[in-house]
Amino acid sequence: MSKAVGSQGGSVAIYELTFSTVHSLYKERYAFRENMSDVIIQHLITEEKVRIKCRDLVKKLAIYKNRLAIQLPERVIIYELTKELDNTNMHYKVKEKINHKLDCTLIVVCSENLVLCQEKRLQCLSFNGMMEREWALDSSIRYIRATGGPPEREGLLVGLKNGQIVQIFINNPFPINVIKISNPVRCLDISILRRKLAVVDDKGMCSVFDLRTKQLLYQEPNANSVSWNTHFDDMLSYSGAGSLSIKAGDFPAHHQTLQGFVVGFCGAKVFCLQYNSVTTVEVSQSAPMYRYIEKNMEAYKTACLKVTESDWIGLGNSALDYMNLEIARKAFIRTKNWLFLELIQSYIRSTTTQSKSTELSLMGDVMAFRGYFAEAAKLYKQSRDDSKAVTMYTDLQMFESAQEYTSADSHTKSQLTKKRTDWLHNSNEPKAAVEMYLASGDTVKAIEIIGQNGWIDMLMTVVRQLDRADRKALTLCADILIKSKQYSNAVEVYKKIGDVQNLAMIYIKSSQWQEAFRLADDYPHLKQDVYVPYAIWLAENDRFVEAQQAFHRAGKVTEASLVLQQLMNNAINENRFNDASYYCWILANQSLDLAKESTPETQQSVNFINRYHDLSKTANIYYAYHNIHRYIRRLKQPDRPSTRATADLVAPQCLGSEEPFTAFFPDALFNMARYLFHSTMASAPEGVSKVIILYALAKQGRNLGAFKLVRHVYEKLHKMHVPIRLQDAIDMGDLTIRAKPFSDSEDLLSLCYRCSTTNPLYNSNGNQCLNCNQPFVYSFATFDILPLIEFEIEEGISDVMSLVNQKSDLDSNFNFEGMSGSEWQEEKADNYQALKLGYDYMSTQYNNEEFNNNDMSPNDPTGDPFTATLASYQESESYRPVRVSRTTLQRMKPSEIIVVNFPPPLTIKYYRNLMPDIPITVCQSCFKFFHSDEFEMQETGRCPYCRSSHQRSHH
Repeated sequence: MSKAVGSQGGSVAIYELTFSTVHSLYKERYAFRENMSDVIIQHLITEEKVRIKCRDLVKKLAIYKNRLAIQLPERVIIYELTKELDNTNMHYKVKEKINHKLDCTLIVVCSENLVLCQEKRLQCLSFNGMMEREWALDSSIRYIRATGGPPEREGLLVGLKNGQIVQIFINNPFPINVIKISNPVRCLDISILRRKLAVVDDKGMCSVFDLRTKQLLYQEPNANSVSWNTHFDDMLSYSGAGSLSIKAGDFPAHHQTLQGFVVGFCGAKVFCLQYNSVTTVEVSQSAPMYRYIEKNMEAYKTACLKVTESDWIGLGNSALDYMNLEIARKAFIRTKNWLFLELIQSYIRSTTTQSKSTELSLMGDVMAFRGYFAEAAKLYKQSRDDSKAVTMYTDLQMFESAQEYTSADSHTKSQLTKKRTDWLHNSNEPKAAVEMYLASGDTVKAIEIIGQNGWIDMLMTVVRQLDRADRKALTLCADILIKSKQYSNAVEVYKKIGDVQNLAMIYIKSSQWQEAFRLADDYPHLKQDVYVPYAIWLAENDRFVEAQQAFHRAGKVTEASLVLQQLMNNAINENRFNDASYYCWILANQSLDLAKESTPETQQSVNFINRYHDLSKTANIYYAYHNIHRYIRRLKQPDRPSTRATADLVAPQCLGSEEPFTAFFPDALFNMARYLFHSTMASAPEGVSKVIILYALAKQGRNLGAFKLVRHVYEKLHKMHVPIRLQDAIDMGDLTIRAKPFSDSEDLLSLCYRCSTTNPLYNSNGNQCLNCNQPFVYSFATFDILPLIEFEIEEGISDVMSLVNQKSDLDSNFNFEGMSGSEWQEEKADNYQALKLGYDYMSTQYNNEEFNNNDMSPNDPTGDPFTATLASYQESESYRPVRVSRTTLQRMKPSEIIVVNFPPPLTIKYYRNLMPDIPITVCQSCFKFFHSDEFEMQETGRCPYCRSSHQRSHH
């Protein structure tokens, strides 16, 4: 650093300022001063650096293992690593402070001590500043090297100006003279095993001594610094005259150009000090390795420091030549030479005792792998293993050379001929090879070549020539035909050998199901093998009902249930609730089939029937919920024009954009939501959200005037865990509904057609009458309550419809002349009022005479015994259908009776339509009721519930 100073006298002076380098090194850690007041610690391996700001002039540094000493003008600070066992840790913390001013030319830090150098004296201080020991030497101290050791017993190597090298131990007051040289010591280092000492003097001579014998081993000129390798005891590096030298053992040194001073040597890395920085130089150990090549172990240790891949290959080959298999194996592992590794491993496994012949055989394998085939054959012959030579030449397709090592054995010659034929096949002449194989009787090999080339006609010629007893060859032909998708030819082969199992497999692969069914009929043990793949094929083609039947025929009931259950779960997860309803309905029918197959009136049969009813109820819920869910998703934006609309807000996050319009009127959506509300009072199936149901019910109920019900719905919603995005809309709706009357519109109330009770919109009994407990019968299009009354017949009546038809014929023969059909007739009594249009033939003398012994009285105002039975209803805790007699049936019209023929073990159910003007349709597959006009409007021509073709009965 240059400074210019100007004076008043007009003179200008330039001063050159130089600062000495303050640094310290121990193994891979290097500490140096920066900016006069900072200390940088650098890890030479990881290149990680850490800075310690001292905020004062740093005079001297010392580093040792996990300790760092920094001398400041008035004190010395001792640092330690936070994690002592981690070699890469670079976090230091203050351990001790010595608040004394210490005068010295050099400091050395140990585990628990601080050593100060003062010309000819060394002082040992504890970390609290107390002097423990002092050594007085004969000459000035030139160099100190910490050699390590146990804590509080570390050793120091001290080089003096008179050439004496002294060893000092911290706990020993007496210095030990090691070696003396003729010139002052400049640098020194000791090997990792403490067997050798390298000393550099002021004249640049590097001398290496044996510490056990004190003898000079060798000297190297032009050295200014030296360092032993910390991984290899017999290798050192030294620098000088602008070059870096690496010396291993007694071999000549290897030189390369490099400026600086060597301060460390770790493996293949040399640490060189250039000015105020330490650089890491990677050096190759190839030259020392090749010099150690005859000493395999030393060469391997040298190679482990760092050599190229080609050097490892050379070491492995050299070790093989000297039969040092362990070193060769390690070298080939480094290069991933699996070929030689497998050779060495097989030799070790197969050879129990080593002999000259086994070694020659191994060397023959080595020479063959290296490509020296003639030398390999000679080694095989010397080891008396001619078969290896034959095999080698055969693999090389050198059949003439192989013939020279072939013995007179006919078996060996036939094998050689066979291999020659194989070569002919592989040499792009497959037809000639096929002819040779067929001529020699090797039919299987000939078939394989034919299959590889796809010669189907030639293959079928061979099939027809083979005997049916040759199953192996015929089976191979069939496999080739199957791979080529020649199923008809494969059928011919399997028929020839009589393999019905594989024949069925061919029919299945080619989807020839009718042929497979005929085969299963002839061989019943194949039924499961045929019908299970058929069921899977049907399921993959969305023919699930047929797939279920196929599973049943195969006896795989569990598989059928699992497939349908998985389909239902997938539909629920994807919000396809109409599909979920359909699959659930199929599962219900499957339970009914199992109940039919089981013994009647057993616990197993009862369980199947109960499961049928549970699954049917779940299917109904999913069917209705599908429309409610789609309606809620249809809403794209919340309505905001008025206070009433604000109550119907739905958060946009939960809304989709499936359809812009809904196909249902508000009253239909209201009926569906109300049906779902009552059906899920106890619990809801998987995927069904009560919040969505109640929200839809509240929205449509508000529009239709069901204010009392909507209030109750909002109370329910407040007790539920409602998504945050819906909370504001529900709160606003609950607030605004209180401004409405606390009543429901009478047009919405449900009328029980059995007991004429008007049921409230919120029914604690669910979807049944509060008074008589009769379940409501719904139209599964709009979920309106249908005017149907379930009844049961007396015992002894087998054919209901024929009995009703007899009455119809009787009415057709009755004379109605003179009866006026255009006059209204009014009748009043204490308990009823009646208005009749036309002539009531039921009250004539004909009826009184014809039916004078039956249930109906001549004075009955209704003229209908079924209605009279309803009027005589008595309240009961449990529901039971109306019981009708033969006479009552005869009074009914055929168009009023609906017969639901449930499959066994369920019983037949009978319903009467109290409003014949309202035509009702029953699906004969799922037995659901519909308004006839709504059922006819289905564009698909199928039932919306069970998706079967319109097989229905009109009433």
